[in-house]
Amino acid sequence: MNDRPLGAEGMGRADVTASAVVRYALVPAPRLSLGVVARRSGLHPDLIRRFVTLGLVEAERDAAGRLVFDRTAPVVLARIQRLRSGLCLNYASIGLVLDLLDRISLLEAALRGRGTRSESSTWT
Repeated sequence: MNDRPLGAEGMGRADVTASAVVRYALVPAPRLSLGVVARRSGLHPDLIRRFVTLGLVEAERDAAGRLVFDRTAPVVLARIQRLRSGLCLNYASIGLVLDLLDRISLLEAALRGRGTRSESSTWT
């Protein structure tokens, strides 16, 4: 057994936190241009730019300054359109609803990971 104290250079595997893990993409993730996202979603590019400005959909700028999107952007845009037309929500409300839906998805995934039954006693 090693008696010297663990420093940064001697950290064991269990001492490394999840936030310290660095991941490197072996292949660059494919990005979609504004035109491709507009065609796939059926929305006008100006409306998509407005959604980016409002923070409803994430986008980055490429080296030329053009908007580029993740592959999931058309799905997010479809969800925004469903909320807008189905519930008659304004764009500020849609942002809140999207955040809540994402939080619900995370909580449901955590529950599935734990199993369907709680370890604590039920309230009834």
